[in-house]
Amino acid sequence: MLRAFIVWAGVLLASRAAAEEVLIRAGTVWTVTGKVYSPGEVLVRDGRIVAVGDRVEAPAGVKVVEAPKAHLTPGIIDTHSHIGVYPAPDLHGNQDGNEMTAPVTAEIDAKDGFWPQDPQIRHALAGGVTTAQILPGSANLVGGRGVTIKLWPGRSSREMRFVGAPQGVKLACGENPKRVYGGERKAAPMSRMGNVAGYRAAFQRAREYRERWARYRERSAEWEQKRRAQPGGKAQVPPPDPPDRNLQLETLAGALDGSLLVHWHCYRADEMLTVLEIAEEFGFAVRSFHHALEAYKIRDVLAKARVGVSTWADWWGFKIEAYDGVPENAALLSAAGAIAIIHSDSAVGIQRLNQEASKAYWKGRAMGLRMPEEEALRWVTANAAWALGIERLVGTIEVGKMADLVLWSAHPLSVYAHADVVWIDGRVAFDRQKGPRRSDFELGVVDEGSL
Repeated sequence: MLRAFIVWAGVLLASRAAAEEVLIRAGTVWTVTGKVYSPGEVLVRDGRIVAVGDRVEAPAGVKVVEAPKAHLTPGIIDTHSHIGVYPAPDLHGNQDGNEMTAPVTAEIDAKDGFWPQDPQIRHALAGGVTTAQILPGSANLVGGRGVTIKLWPGRSSREMRFVGAPQGVKLACGENPKRVYGGERKAAPMSRMGNVAGYRAAFQRAREYRERWARYRERSAEWEQKRRAQPGGKAQVPPPDPPDRNLQLETLAGALDGSLLVHWHCYRADEMLTVLEIAEEFGFAVRSFHHALEAYKIRDVLAKARVGVSTWADWWGFKIEAYDGVPENAALLSAAGAIAIIHSDSAVGIQRLNQEASKAYWKGRAMGLRMPEEEALRWVTANAAWALGIERLVGTIEVGKMADLVLWSAHPLSVYAHADVVWIDGRVAFDRQKGPRRSDFELGVVDEGSL
């Protein structure tokens, strides 16, 4: 494993180099703001985009990347990934994505199970992915917190964390929780009725927890006011005792007050409507539904509610709640004014999200939906950034935003396109000409008993 460590350490040291000033001249620049430059130029300085246009003045001494046949886009953003918590090789000892010990495990955090040396991270980067939300799995009603990372090498998830990105909390409905806790385990939930009862009970506990803390803060403020009114500022009574801290309820309270973004694994349209009713009852917002193969059935509701939908292009049929998916889902959502997103939920799919977006786009075109090609790019850039609460930092090529960029060999929606160069914060994170960096963890595992 020495070679794997040397490669990882070398990339890590390179990543700490200062961002360079670079002028990228591309055949086409897709800003994903409604403006396409052909040709176009983008100037990057100190990790930020400082100029965009058909012609940008080159400062003295700036490094110039000439790519007259290439296409430049924002870095791809995956809203739903398990790389790092389900790393390669796929062994039991590496499976850290699900804490299947209770239906509600809101207290856990994906960043605490994330392995930064996962070789799958490098492959995702080679596919143009610069940012990903790493989530717990969907075995539980409340799986725990997710973490948004940039795909720079790091020694821990904390070093790779996207600074400024809010955390999310993962919930799941449908077959997964009732399958895990029903059957031979004879534990709740065993049905969709049990799922819903479990959500409501958890959020009721969180509501009461939040109220206890609110009362404590009120009493503390009153105590402080009285203390200051006393001669010499000496209190005659001790301050009130705070409530016991509960990390599980603290996470759910964060969902209630909006400090944590709510991402909900949900396939069926009727269940998404039920979730929205629960959200209304407890006064919180659902940021996005994930997978959501039947979202097209309620696209008007989702558009009005401003709920994002992270879905696949054509992954369906692997369980009964996934049978009514259609490849036109994302296009139908976009046409209705909803926030469509293409995600991976796969260490393989994350390597070709541009192609997945293209498939969904052209299925929509085939059924007569007319939308610009840039809309498909929004599904893996700007819309995904909004779902993660980082739309002011990344997702489009605009002055002031982080220089997370991908230079494609061909049209980014083409099956023949591959990422030639990927920049993260203005630094080259991947360069195809320098060849792949392989890890010993990709060599495979042989069962000694078969030798």
